[in-house]
Amino acid sequence: MSDTTSAGKAIKVSVTGFDLINKPMLNKGVAFNESERNTFRLHGILPPHIGTMEEQIERRLKGMRSFATDFERYAFLRELQDSNETLFYALLVRYIDELLPLVYTPTVGEGCQHFSEIWRKPRGLFLSYPNKQRIRDILADPRFDPVRVIVVSDGERILGLGDQGAGGMGIPIGKLSLYTACAGIHPDLTLPILLDVGTNNTERLSNPLYIGWRHERVVGAEYDAFVEEFVEAVVERWPDILLQWEDFAGSNASRLLEKYRDRLCTFNDDIQGTASIAAGTLLAAVNVTGVKLTDQRIAVLGAGSAGCGISNLLLRAMVDAGLDEDLARASFYLVDRNGLIVEGMEGITPAQEPFVQQRDAIDTWVLEKPYQVGLLEVMRNAKPTVLIGVSGQAGAFTEPVIREMAKHVQRPVIFPLSNPTSRSEGTPQHLMEWTDGRALIGTGSPFSPVTWNGKTTPVDQTNNSYIFPGIGLGVLGAHARRVTDGMFMVAAKVVAAMSPTAQDHNGRLLPPVDQLRAVSLAVAKAVARQAQADGVADPCDEATLDQRIQSFVWEPKYCPYELVPPC
Repeated sequence: MSDTTSAGKAIKVSVTGFDLINKPMLNKGVAFNESERNTFRLHGILPPHIGTMEEQIERRLKGMRSFATDFERYAFLRELQDSNETLFYALLVRYIDELLPLVYTPTVGEGCQHFSEIWRKPRGLFLSYPNKQRIRDILADPRFDPVRVIVVSDGERILGLGDQGAGGMGIPIGKLSLYTACAGIHPDLTLPILLDVGTNNTERLSNPLYIGWRHERVVGAEYDAFVEEFVEAVVERWPDILLQWEDFAGSNASRLLEKYRDRLCTFNDDIQGTASIAAGTLLAAVNVTGVKLTDQRIAVLGAGSAGCGISNLLLRAMVDAGLDEDLARASFYLVDRNGLIVEGMEGITPAQEPFVQQRDAIDTWVLEKPYQVGLLEVMRNAKPTVLIGVSGQAGAFTEPVIREMAKHVQRPVIFPLSNPTSRSEGTPQHLMEWTDGRALIGTGSPFSPVTWNGKTTPVDQTNNSYIFPGIGLGVLGAHARRVTDGMFMVAAKVVAAMSPTAQDHNGRLLPPVDQLRAVSLAVAKAVARQAQADGVADPCDEATLDQRIQSFVWEPKYCPYELVPPC
């Protein structure tokens, strides 16, 4: 037994030798000092050199940089996390700008595709459909007693790559790595879970190395019953848990969120986190364009759960800013696979319904084909000031579309948000060229800086990592019982307030990635106060609340160990 969550205090450890070295949260590698090597019987197991964390960071950084591909670097970092977790986070926190694209988007997508080939050590839980009767027994293990945050996926819609089955576990692992790196939540408080209900990916099923359940994906009533069994078991095991849904297919994502959001403290990052960072980045862009939020016309390519989530939060922001709700709804142009969502179309979902354009509103539009309104026609007729992509369609922001948008808008705001990079709707360099250098750009994945007229400008990564770690920290600090829409709204406003554009209209839209810890802490404080205002957390004074938030912030440093008898 051991307690590794008490920062700065001696950690009580009951294992020695190889058992100690093989525990990722306890292993220090060559940084065990002479006294610890004596006490914990490490002589001979370790080489004689006694090193420091600084030396270890430099050694690992050099090793990581020596690889030829980002996927090799991803696999290297995953192995480090599974062998020395404190060192992994010390490296990640210090070099977050360089390592974020490796542990998260875009490289995590390739990591999910090849998860079975690089799987080495258990991390998190695979809850497979054949074991549905064992879920409670699996969760009951005492080592999960400290858990406060779960990220769960069923692997069906991994980024823009589709069904990856058990390989989707790479997403919960990556997300929770950012809970720790960005918000400081201790790794022992987090648990990644993959609901393995099979896969319809024939490439995975035919791979002899595939580690998941080899069965076509369970759907319908059987799927719902399995998820219900999981949720009931989680709430029974951890009544105060924060559960984050991640990369569920659109047909399930919104439905599961609505079903469970009032039963436990839960949110869907693809829907709500994406909406929050999109809103925050747009609010920052307003500082540059001078076009008030209430005067924006917003086109969204991709009217699934993410697109509707973004639209809903922006709608609320526009109404809060004083715009009549009907006028605000009419300012949205959602484009799906069948074109602009217009009154009378078949297959309109409940989430899309609030944003349906009335047929008479487009009667005067100039269309190449009657009643087939594509993205180009929306640009030509609606003249949107903002274009957001969450479609997973690489290159969907074509040159004609962007040039048409730029004809009517002085500073087009363009957010191709689909992940990974290979699924982005547009590349920043093209978007800048096609708008004659006038576009304000935010992307879902990292891109190289763009150059226009001899000036090189960094590209802002409009990434959920600005939002969800702070949401989690705020929920824990406030002891929140639910996650409300108001929390995501206030998180967006905090990110906008921290935008360099708040002081400099020529500044970047978002704070630099190396400031993510500061951003997460600021988001957490605002979210915790919003939880109290929304009545989902008990009130306390600000000093107490800030102290509770800070108590969850862990710094990845080696602590002294104290040997105790086994439990």
